[in-house]
Amino acid sequence: MRKRLERTIATMALAGTCFLGLTPTLVMAEDVAAVEVERPEADLTVGVYSQYVWRGWALSEDSLVVQPSMTVGYKGFGCNLWGNLDTASDDGMNETNSWNETDMTLSYDWSMAGMDYGVGYIYYGLEGDDSQEFYAGVSKEFSFITPSFTVYRDTDSFPGWYMSLGLDSAVPLTDDLALDVGFSAGYMIMDGAELDGSDFSDLFDGVVSASITFPITEFFSITPEMHYSFPLSSAADDVLEAGNDAFNADADVFYGGVSASLSF
Repeated sequence: MRKRLERTIATMALAGTCFLGLTPTLVMAEDVAAVEVERPEADLTVGVYSQYVWRGWALSEDSLVVQPSMTVGYKGFGCNLWGNLDTASDDGMNETNSWNETDMTLSYDWSMAGMDYGVGYIYYGLEGDDSQEFYAGVSKEFSFITPSFTVYRDTDSFPGWYMSLGLDSAVPLTDDLALDVGFSAGYMIMDGAELDGSDFSDLFDGVVSASITFPITEFFSITPEMHYSFPLSSAADDVLEAGNDAFNADADVFYGGVSASLSF
């Protein structure tokens, strides 16, 4: 599956309004030029990372992963396709490139009364059992920090709930650059059949992140980023330790990489 969705799902809506006089001959050229035309938006991002980590679980071992993502949005509606290529996947006989996941997210985002809202559907196309998830979230932007809360419900192969509380902030460095820092905390409720036979309901994973986006042109940018994922409870530590051991990783994982984005 994938890192917070919260980075890979689109929140794209632009509104253009205009008021034209009753007599067209009175409309000046500069007034026409100032009218904003509502149009679709698109983003293509390719990231290269030291490890694939999703909600605390390490899903790759000793190999770079390449994760392309494409998003289109219009009037608050968005569609995202995301994939994972493991450059040294072990098939039991040798290491080879493996495209092992393709996800699709359909979303709708809007603002009301000073708050931002979002709902969506995620289809996880996996090597094993595919799965589906629905989510709903809310966020509020303040001058120095943006808190958010999102609830996910898997209804298919991994039935359960995942709740994420996030805090994000942009620290200005120059007129054009900012250090984006964030923290997220996850709470997991899952049927024991998907774990070790016992139900799970506890704090799960925390993630500290830092990144800087460097604009190269009006439409193209490069973003180096770092992440540190760690368990938030002893129960989560046991689950993640057992699960990550299959990929020769501990319950806490440090990983990073760089992404390139083309937006228009």
